[in-house]
Amino acid sequence: MKETLKLTKDQVHSIYENRFLKVFGLEYVDGKPYMNATRRDMENLVALKSDEEFKNMLPDAVSCVVILNGAEPKLLLTYEFRYPLGQYILSVPAGLIDKRDEAEADPIISTAKRELKEETNIDLSEDDRIEVINHLLFSTPGMTDESNALVCIVISDERRLKLSQDGAEETECFDGFVTLTRDEAKRILQQGKDDRGIFYSMYTWAALMHFVSGMWMLEKEDCVHIMKN
Repeated sequence: MKETLKLTKDQVHSIYENRFLKVFGLEYVDGKPYMNATRRDMENLVALKSDEEFKNMLPDAVSCVVILNGAEPKLLLTYEFRYPLGQYILSVPAGLIDKRDEAEADPIISTAKRELKEETNIDLSEDDRIEVINHLLFSTPGMTDESNALVCIVISDERRLKLSQDGAEETECFDGFVTLTRDEAKRILQQGKDDRGIFYSMYTWAALMHFVSGMWMLEKEDCVHIMKN
């Protein structure tokens, strides 16, 4: 087994910074620079964390698998404009963990509830269910240290909902909702594209898979048992 490469602060230099994005050069080995596109400040770069810090860090953002559990369960997705792609793509409600959320007892759940309200106008009731599927997933670790948590939200009664995207903030731009039955979600998985012929993100793929698999119908303990066996 090869020795793990370790990075120190003096091996990191800033290449570009603005309020949305930073690019740092990482020189693990002299003369062999690597670049990291990130939302994080230098003090909080994932590459500089100790093993213990790495194992306990918060993700940058939260992505929500939202299921309307009616007579025929449906997966709720949105169409959100993604500027680097120049397209409205089939998406899950999602957003960054902010300072308000970090101060909460459970920042991931707090972020999920806030983003759900902003992007769908859904307030959770006592009969709804919300739980973390995965605490942290890296998006594209060859280019960025960006990460998301995955949260499953099961809405008990969709009849009470008044869906709206009026809570969108700053540069967020939406083009309506999509609700998919299990068969429709399967079809989109098989196509690898949405019904407009547009590719979607890995987090949308994860939501489609979680919905189609039926894992969301199981209690958390049952999911753990299945994964172990």
